[in-house]
Amino acid sequence: MSKAGLANSKTSVTMPVLKGVIAVVGCDGTGKSTLSADLLADLQTKGPAQRRYLGIVSGEVGDKIKALPFIGVRLERYLAAKAFRAQDMKKKIPGTGTAIIMHLLSIWRAAHLIKVSRLSRRGVKIIADRYPQAEIPGFRYDGPGVTATADDNWLLRKLAVREQKLYQWMARYKPALVIRLNIDAETAFSRKPDHDMSELQDKIAIMPQLNFNGALVCELDARAPYKEVLAAALAALSQLEQAPNG
Repeated sequence: MSKAGLANSKTSVTMPVLKGVIAVVGCDGTGKSTLSADLLADLQTKGPAQRRYLGIVSGEVGDKIKALPFIGVRLERYLAAKAFRAQDMKKKIPGTGTAIIMHLLSIWRAAHLIKVSRLSRRGVKIIADRYPQAEIPGFRYDGPGVTATADDNWLLRKLAVREQKLYQWMARYKPALVIRLNIDAETAFSRKPDHDMSELQDKIAIMPQLNFNGALVCELDARAPYKEVLAAALAALSQLEQAPNG
């Protein structure tokens, strides 16, 4: 597969795609936010288009939570801490209460995906920053955040089953195109020195394995000069628009 070419990844379930929905995924340091903003600006010159964040808790979402009267600041800190804790699936979830919060965050994500689906049906183009998947667990990879073993209590095991089913359901909403930004850990760390190198290496190793339910994927080398990355992404959008079902 060429770096800027379009190709179908392995298909797990044949489902209709969300027309006009373009997911931008990749490790921190790949320039997802900058690219998402520039792609949105291009789409908005051609018709209605929006950017939607489909991660768990972002800075902009956190600001909205903090603006809530009385409980906003404490609630935002609490949710951010739980979301951060859920990033590392190598660590055991500390208690059923935390698992419940994590599952509620996943339900919040599903609600936003439903909004994206409705906008797509109305003909609105969507740039989705991150995208849920059901293949590999871990909020860090936008997968299920609750897992359990036979040694865990019945409620935690039940939550884990519900969590997996929720992500399998979300994965059925297949984007029209996934733009995957690839990078090496050293380059990512040079751009995001406040991030943990092991976390960057972990996410970089996992991202190429994600199938996104057989969605059309455009692989881009995020180490290239940004003008080249943007040009390749815009070319992929143009190719998608010219496709029969684009």
